Amino acid sequence: MDDRHTAVLDRLDRAITTAHPGSRPLTDTDRAALAPLLISPDQLRNWLQDHLSERPGRVRVTGTLERRLVLLELPDTRWVAADLSGNNHAARKWPTWTGSHLRLHTPGSWLSYAEMTETAVHRLTRPDVHLMALYHPEFFPLPRFPLGISDVARAARSTMMGTVTLSDMQLGVTLEDLLKQLTTGAPDIVGISATFGQHDLMLQLLDAAFALPAPPLVVAGGSLTARNERLLLERYPALLVARGGGEATIEGVLAHWHGDIPREEIPGIGYTGAARGGGMAVGRRRTAKPVARDTASDILPELDLLPLTFAHHGVAQLETSRGCTNTCSFCPRGHKGLWAGAAPGKLPWILDELGQVFDRHPDTSRTLYLVDEEIIGGDGDAVSRVLELARTLHQAGFAWESSCRIDQTVRTDQDEAWHVERARMWRTLVDLGLRRMLFGVESGVDSILTRFNKETTAEQNALAIRTLSALDVPTRYTYITFDPLMSLDELKATHAFQGRTDLLLRPQPSLDPGEIVRGVRDEEWVAAHTTGRPLHTGISYMLVSMECLIGAAYTRQATAEGLTGQPEPLMGRVACRYRDWRIGVASGWAQRWVDRHFALDYTFKSLEKVLDGPPRHAVRQARVVLKDAAYDVLGDVIDAIEQFDVERPERERALSARMEAALQARAGLLRDRMATTAAEVGRHLSGKHAATLAREHGRWASATSWELINAGESCA
Repeated sequence: MDDRHTAVLDRLDRAITTAHPGSRPLTDTDRAALAPLLISPDQLRNWLQDHLSERPGRVRVTGTLERRLVLLELPDTRWVAADLSGNNHAARKWPTWTGSHLRLHTPGSWLSYAEMTETAVHRLTRPDVHLMALYHPEFFPLPRFPLGISDVARAARSTMMGTVTLSDMQLGVTLEDLLKQLTTGAPDIVGISATFGQHDLMLQLLDAAFALPAPPLVVAGGSLTARNERLLLERYPALLVARGGGEATIEGVLAHWHGDIPREEIPGIGYTGAARGGGMAVGRRRTAKPVARDTASDILPELDLLPLTFAHHGVAQLETSRGCTNTCSFCPRGHKGLWAGAAPGKLPWILDELGQVFDRHPDTSRTLYLVDEEIIGGDGDAVSRVLELARTLHQAGFAWESSCRIDQTVRTDQDEAWHVERARMWRTLVDLGLRRMLFGVESGVDSILTRFNKETTAEQNALAIRTLSALDVPTRYTYITFDPLMSLDELKATHAFQGRTDLLLRPQPSLDPGEIVRGVRDEEWVAAHTTGRPLHTGISYMLVSMECLIGAAYTRQATAEGLTGQPEPLMGRVACRYRDWRIGVASGWAQRWVDRHFALDYTFKSLEKVLDGPPRHAVRQARVVLKDAAYDVLGDVIDAIEQFDVERPERERALSARMEAALQARAGLLRDRMATTAAEVGRHLSGKHAATLAREHGRWASATSWELINAGESCA
């Protein structure tokens, strides 16, 4: 336990003895039991109620993690109010409603007697809010810390109204458990977070909620829900749909539940009868600007579920910025072109809290996964901000991973000085704990990049990949292999780009960044320093097909060509044919290949995130085995396509049979190679990590069919 948490427990001890003179001080046993409970106001309240069970008075615990507020009732109807952070009560940003219902005797201190009306006591307890995150464990065997509902929980607790319970199906909670919470727990407000592939689970919860005699106020959010708003509201007219991040929305929902504001004033909400904004056209730009709320304080999470995440061998996630600087045509999200970053100086307290949980799980890699879509941003101080962020993380003892655009490395409109500064930035970030960075390359074909509105070129992508590898920046690249509007020439060019061996270069630690910037543009220099490894070994997921997501500009392009069909709400997309039917068949079989191997690949990826050293390296090499096989499959389907005439779509069944035979042959070769690979990886693992891999490899090896995970909803 560090000095900060010792001080928190000292303040709690003093609050107890102030409210109840003569109480025994907290023992070492008490403190050991309390330390892990400080991140959960419900657990802290329950402990206090048990501890003080023989003394009169109610207990309330409210506020956010960094400013937890404990209120203990005295026999004379006064209360003791203790801010466990040690900050003066006057320094707190008190919710407006407290003004006429809570009076502090000494607001200039962290500890004060207080008078509260019964309205205040009621508001501190109600509404009872249950936040639920959905999950299909058969597809994603290992969990991620549920950042979405944890961010929303913090926003709700900042209002000092009600109590918040968080449940996540990743962490042992079943759908039946959630249904029981709805039907027997009688929550006042239910928040459901759903992402792609979870529409079926959400419908079961919504059906149960709205079948109750007195349904709770239900809010549904998440990336999938926003895509399906119209369909959901047609089925559930009383539903509220959160269209954005959710923090401002939940604050408004709590105020609405208490009658403070009408439904129409809840921020970021969709409901029956509300106006719905349209999508953005391809090529239309918005200047990146801050989002409406204070990003520096509004995107940090409560940590109730982090210990349970680690107990299930999951990983810690955090967010330091919101939005993206680009307007890719395939992205339907409303924050395209909008970006805002949190000030790194706001992070030390949450890093300290995270560190306390990591300390209790020493076998978990001390790595934070920053889920920012674009961690660097486009502001003038982008370099200085991300370096300060990295220093803050490094000083707190964390390695970290994140994502950004490829043009944070190479720009066609910038001079050599800009590129040298960026090269120095990347090298410094690695020194400051950067463990891996994900770059959205998406294509190495100029015509496809234009269609995707990536605002990058194939040559720009190639130079950036060379630069990053020469600088020894650990990278992952995303790449969309198939899209409905592509031609066969584009698919063949895609295959060629993924197979290029002049992009991944040997690290050059002794060279000045300026020499690297110049060297990657010199083909002789490149030939002398290449690893010979094909690019596909660095692509995060192979054989990805474009999804025609509801509301995306790309989807409107496909619709204009008469290729789209009915909505497919499970994945928040519309059905889509391919302009070249042969590529559509190839995409369909590629998706079957991906789905057959997805759970095993996801297991390797998840194990990699929680391991360090040789075990992590062994897992990474296992993923390369899967990537090599996928690249061979891409070559096979292209060979098959070239045997069929685009003008004869009636031969689709014959082409499909040929591709199935090719994939079956590749699967047999992969099964033999993976048996050796999994055994080698297993020698580096122990305990539950070894058991997880053995279980998932066994499931994978026994598979014989080519079923789609989201059956009947393939974009092809």
